[in-house]
Amino acid sequence: MQELLKKFENKQPEITFEWSDSESEAEGWVVINSLRGGAAGGGTRMRKGLDKREVESLAKTMEVKFTVSGPAIGGAKSGINFDPNDPRKDEVLRRWYKAVIPLLKSYYGTGGDLNVDEIHEVIPITESYGLWHPQEGVVNGHYHATEPEKIRKIGQLRQGVSKVLEDPDFTPNGPKKYTVADMITGFGVAEAVRHYYTIWGGSIKGKRAVIQGWGNVGAAAACFLAVEGVKIVGIIDRDGGVINENGYSLDEVRELFLNRKGNKLVAENQLTFEEINEKIWDLESEIFIPAASSRLITQDQAERMVNAGLEVISCGANVPFADPEIFFGPIGVWTDQRVSVIPDFIANCGMARVFAYLMTDNAEVTDKAIFTDVSKTIEKALLKVNSKNPEKVKLAESSFSIALAQLV
Repeated sequence: MQELLKKFENKQPEITFEWSDSESEAEGWVVINSLRGGAAGGGTRMRKGLDKREVESLAKTMEVKFTVSGPAIGGAKSGINFDPNDPRKDEVLRRWYKAVIPLLKSYYGTGGDLNVDEIHEVIPITESYGLWHPQEGVVNGHYHATEPEKIRKIGQLRQGVSKVLEDPDFTPNGPKKYTVADMITGFGVAEAVRHYYTIWGGSIKGKRAVIQGWGNVGAAAACFLAVEGVKIVGIIDRDGGVINENGYSLDEVRELFLNRKGNKLVAENQLTFEEINEKIWDLESEIFIPAASSRLITQDQAERMVNAGLEVISCGANVPFADPEIFFGPIGVWTDQRVSVIPDFIANCGMARVFAYLMTDNAEVTDKAIFTDVSKTIEKALLKVNSKNPEKVKLAESSFSIALAQLV
């Protein structure tokens, strides 16, 4: 498996598009790892300090993800090195999308990602340049859709991704309305844990969970886990966190979800980052959801969680371990050999799967149909892993073996 992984990691991407903004210090890259199936897909992220290597590794991650979520296309990613809090963000995004529109028309499909919002930024900006939908390149390049097919598929995409959730099973009660795009990734991360206990044995009810990151993915995953009877005992976010060793109730978790300021945790008696970071890794818990940035989990943190009774990690963040390797370095391997690690390309495939589902013929565009399809996709992937490896360790290694057999 390691040899296959190295071969896949070291293969040069098929297309690299570089951009330097004429009116700011922003720079960006589209990396298309391959045009497998005639197209490639992957979201657009923005952060200060991002580089081409990060975009390359994320494009490769997307290619592996499509072996689970479908469609059978190549992996890609867009990355912009710019401070997302800069007031010039909107202008930078507009110039960026203007530059990459030819790719998005022909063979590349994108969406939101870190610090770039699908509904409020990607869709309206690309639409203003004449793109029917950010996935239009996949519809053209992969499906070679006729005009009526294209109209239908893009109609389903437009309706489904931005759909305001009405079913109370899939959205927290509150004054704010949430869309499929807001909730689906966190839902999938939580469903991966539920399916894990069903397939490998044990009950999810009463388990304790620690959540890292309180953006859409971490906060939504916590809500869906709480519905299943999981006790959320700790949350660590960028600026601080909270601990409740008895576990927050479902109502308390929902309140923390609804009280977020942007993607930030807002809570009474919030500990500073230094205080929470010192304590949270030793909390007794069976479930860990890394849902913040990539490459944050250190060897020391992994060891402390394992010693505190950890059973399963469901990766909401791409490549959560602080390894330099693209996919699977020493910290990831060490952890995978001791607990059940559900890798990112299975656990957080929700949004990629929604795109794939909405591009199928006559997809049913209802809350229940979209969320059920994501749940079944994750269950199917985990059943495949279990048939290859019924043990509770080396799940990530087995998952990679299954995916790479389709790619290398």
